[in-house]
Amino acid sequence: MSYTTIHVEASRSYDILIGRGILDSIGEMLRPIVGDCRLGVLTDSRVDELYGDRLIDTLTAAGYAADKFVVPAGEASKCADNLLEFLNFLADCKLTRSDAVIAFGGGVVGDMAGLSAALYLRGVKFIQIPTTLLAAVDSSVGGKTAIDIPAGKNLVGAFYQPSLVCCDTALMDTLEPDIYRDGCAEVIKYGVILDKTLYDKLQEPPFDRESVVARCVEIKRDVVQQDEFDNGIRGLLNFGHTFGHAIEKMSNFEVSHGAAVAKGMVIAARMAPLCGLCDVAEELSALLQRYGFDLSSPYSADDLYDAILSDKKRRGGNITVVLPKAIGECVLVTLAVEELYDKLKLILG
Repeated sequence: MSYTTIHVEASRSYDILIGRGILDSIGEMLRPIVGDCRLGVLTDSRVDELYGDRLIDTLTAAGYAADKFVVPAGEASKCADNLLEFLNFLADCKLTRSDAVIAFGGGVVGDMAGLSAALYLRGVKFIQIPTTLLAAVDSSVGGKTAIDIPAGKNLVGAFYQPSLVCCDTALMDTLEPDIYRDGCAEVIKYGVILDKTLYDKLQEPPFDRESVVARCVEIKRDVVQQDEFDNGIRGLLNFGHTFGHAIEKMSNFEVSHGAAVAKGMVIAARMAPLCGLCDVAEELSALLQRYGFDLSSPYSADDLYDAILSDKKRRGGNITVVLPKAIGECVLVTLAVEELYDKLKLILG
């Protein structure tokens, strides 16, 4: 079977396997990583309906005892109640420190499974099997795990690297168009922040999935290896996210992550010339619209500012935002929160 292997050197080193149709071989791929152990699988209702039995069958055929826990699909499931329920499930299944957790789903499942693995018995191995484009290119790589709390998105979490990532791009064939489009926002983000060649390749959708996923993963791998714990260059990966997370929060997560990030990238692009940087907002907006994104902002500057004040990237009276210096090159700009508010007023009114 043909697949691409991308190696990550971090506090835990691991491989990311990317290929079409590798789901049925995952049991064999796990053996060198976790040995003979019990597996606790976290998935969501949508993925379970389509692929849950198939995953359990392939794990069982490879000799694994696997127990499955299913949460409702959607961001609302990434909460403290479900985290605690899953931890109790792992305990009821009698998983030990030599066993492992599998995340089988999109970003919500991956984040919650990763945090559960970090917490359970003070840390067990976990494997990411992303089923969405967004999870494949972004959240399954790099070791950020978290849940949401009422005060904001991803405010409770840990850095905890997976032991293996297996990305079967065929699983994306059954994604609903809006879910697939969410991932396209993150793909475009990579082009804007660090790779103009990728950005140019994305001009006319659809793109070649396997090669683009692999390139995005390479970019994230390179950033994570330089700044695993998000103290510097890794902040570039947050392009559009400061504003996007605020939009998600204001909408009570009715605006999806990818849709919010698309809006957030345009706000950031419009802020860049106000900070003496380039103006690529019109060009970026046109590209995002070709992928079907609605870029209107349903919230005022006051609304977003209030939501941004709880953002993880705020340090006292300052906040760092990612702004484009050119297509393929972004920079981190630290603003006083009052200055950020003034610029939002100019952009959004």
